[in-house]
Formats: sequence, C-alpha cells, structure tokens
Amino acid sequence: MLRAYGPDCDGSVITATGTIPAGATWIDLEEPTREEEQLVEQSLGFAVPTRDDMVEIEPSSRLYERSGALVMTVSVLFGVQEGDPQSEPISFMLKGGKLVTVRYVTPKPWLAFSREARVEAGLVKDATTALTRLLDAIVDRLADELEDAAAEIERLSRETFRGGVRGDYERIPTKQLETVLHRIGQVQSLIAKIRVTAVSTARALSFLAASDRLHLPECERTRDLISSLSTDVAALIDHSAFQASQLTFLLDASLGLISIEQNAAMKLFSWVAIVFLPPTLVAGIFGMNFHYMPELDEVWGYPASLALMLVSAVLPLWILKRKGWI
Repeated sequence: MLRAYGPDCDGSVITATGTIPAGATWIDLEEPTREEEQLVEQSLGFAVPTRDDMVEIEPSSRLYERSGALVMTVSVLFGVQEGDPQSEPISFMLKGGKLVTVRYVTPKPWLAFSREARVEAGLVKDATTALTRLLDAIVDRLADELEDAAAEIERLSRETFRGGVRGDYERIPTKQLETVLHRIGQVQSLIAKIRVTAVSTARALSFLAASDRLHLPECERTRDLISSLSTDVAALIDHSAFQASQLTFLLDASLGLISIEQNAAMKLFSWVAIVFLPPTLVAGIFGMNFHYMPELDEVWGYPASLALMLVSAVLPLWILKRKGWI
C-alpha cells in the first residue's frame, strides 16, 4: 500500500498505476508490492530497500548515504497492546524534498502521526520536518511504555514484599509467586524491546545530526529538535537500564521466596517425621511376637505403652519449640 502526505496530499492511497503528487513530502510504503516500489524508485531516482536489506543489523547496512540520499533503518516497537511486544525494522529515506518510509508493520505512533498529518499539514510541510516528527512520535511512545512498565514493576514489588499492619511479612503461596515470575518475564521482554528501539533510534538521530543536510542554515530548528530528541532517548536508555536492574532484583527475590516456601514445606515434613518416629518405635517394640515379654502380661502394660508413645511424641515437639526451630 502506498500513501502520500504533504501540504497538498491527504494521505490517500495511490495505486501502482497512478502517479505520486509533486507536492508530496512523505511517501509511506506499507508492505509494498514490486510495482509500488518501482513507482517510488522512478520518482525518487533511488532503489527502495528490500526487507532482506532492512533486517541487516550492522550499522553500515542500516545507516548510510548514497547518491545524495540518507537511508536509515530503525527498529520500532509494536504489538504492546496485543501482549506480544516486538521490534520490526522500518526504513527512512531522505532525498531532495521527499521522505520515503518502508515498513511491514503499523506501530501505534505511526497511526497517531498519520492521522495528525491529515489534519495538520504543518507536520509534513517538508521532508525533514516529517522525519523528525515521526521520530518524535516514536520516542514519545517509548516514554509512555516505560511509564507503564514502571507502574507494573511497582505493583510487582508491592505484591512480592507486602506486609501486615505491623510490618509482618505475609507469606505468599508458591502458585502466586510463579504468576509473579511470569509477569516479571513479560515486563522484562517489553523493556528489552524498548531498549532495542531506543538504541536504534539514538543511532539514527546521531547519524542524521552529523549529515551535511542538517547543517544548512534553514535546518537550525530541526537541529535543535534532533538534539532534544537525542537527549530524551539517552535518558530513556538509562531509565530502561535502571528498570532492568529492578526486575533482576525482583526476579532474585521471587526465586528466593519460592525457595523459602519449599524449605518450609520440607521442614514441616521433617517435624512430622520427628514427632511420629519415637511412637512408631515404641509401637514396633511392643508389637513384637516374643513369648517372654513381661509387660504384655501386666494390667498396666497397654496404658503404659500408650503413655510412653504420647511422651515420646510430645517431648520432641517441646525440644523443637524450646530451641526456636518451630
């Protein structure tokens, strides 16, 4: 699908047999066909990156300048609302007065910006403005997702270390702790994808700021915006690292609590074994079928054996309680 935006373009779909308006400043290719790519290449005079080109991870394949065109490929976060955060490369090509984007996903900031571009033509008054505003929308979305992740980490922390009125620790069932581990994994996956997008965007901003195109006198305002975006992205990267360290601590704490719960269960079984072992021994002795066992012929033999079993059960409990082990 091919759409064109600009002061005289409303983002309508352009067919492969049509023509790109001369006033278009932003040409958006979504899962393009070969015919649509050829239409853009004829208008731009530059080959559109293929999907295989976009998935290359080395900087030289993602950030380069060729034939007067700046080409940047940025990994963009998507799929958060669906519960499956992923990052997908999106290519930006800046040549002459046109910005061409090639993508195979539609992230949330992309939808929001394209809607705003249809209403406010100033957002796409020229190709450089459209590019910086798109990157700004991506960075804003990353900040929102980090805020949501921080709120989820705070909830996980309260659930993991919740206490009573007097600060007494409230034991958490193992199943609930396993759920907490699952949620920690989800948040960790989200933060990892956010960090991938933030680092990729930071590289693209640095590359863009160093280009000759942005050193023109009329690009002073754009340089200021890119500098501000670079500062914001650096702060997001630092904050994501801090959140990742929080999650590591919560993960270790949750695993420790699960280990404590399992040890408590094993300790209970040990107590039961200690309590019932002496009475079992007494019952085993008096259950032997020897002919000469004088206690068996006495009237007091049966109640005495019961009393001995009771004492042998209570005495270990008393000792454990006195030692503070239970």
